[in-house]
Amino acid sequence: MQPSSPPLHPLMQQAINASQANDSDTALNLLEQASREEPASPLPHFLTGAELAQLGRMAEAEAAYARAVVLAPDFSIARFELGVLQFVTTRPAIALVTWQPLLELPDTDPLKLFVLGYAELMQDAFDGALRYFEQGMVANTTNPALNGNIRLLIAEIHRTLGTPAPNATTVAEKTADQEEPSDNHFLLSNYNQSRLH
Repeated sequence: MQPSSPPLHPLMQQAINASQANDSDTALNLLEQASREEPASPLPHFLTGAELAQLGRMAEAEAAYARAVVLAPDFSIARFELGVLQFVTTRPAIALVTWQPLLELPDTDPLKLFVLGYAELMQDAFDGALRYFEQGMVANTTNPALNGNIRLLIAEIHRTLGTPAPNATTVAEKTADQEEPSDNHFLLSNYNQSRLH
């Protein structure tokens, strides 16, 4: 049984509420205040990165994720998201360096499996990438938002190859009970996932 998570800082809860109301400016201001009140906490920086990425402000998002990782090098989901941002902004070699510690996770850890999938993708080894991504989605029973992102990536790989997604139904069936309600806001999803690794 996992220990219960500490209560959420009131400013971060307010930031999540503001973000859910599509008030990104207020959310970012509240997260900045939270980071000043809890300077040792990586969570305000992580949530800031998520909000900025959603706004398309990738350089600022990367800096925020990086601050979270500097404060908590073992904050696996922050390290993973930092690497994804580096990967999608065409710096895959830097992403691999960022992800290196995640390769020390157990072989059944979904973050490790997803990183291995990205590593295959870097080499255009699409079959291997799909295999790792699908294994990761099945292994990931705690972070439905992340599976949604990987599902989009799998669909994009199949579009690139011009092939149907033969395993999509199987993966969807295996992960259907992990789905989040469609109205679950991305920042709340990021907060929930931050508590898992």
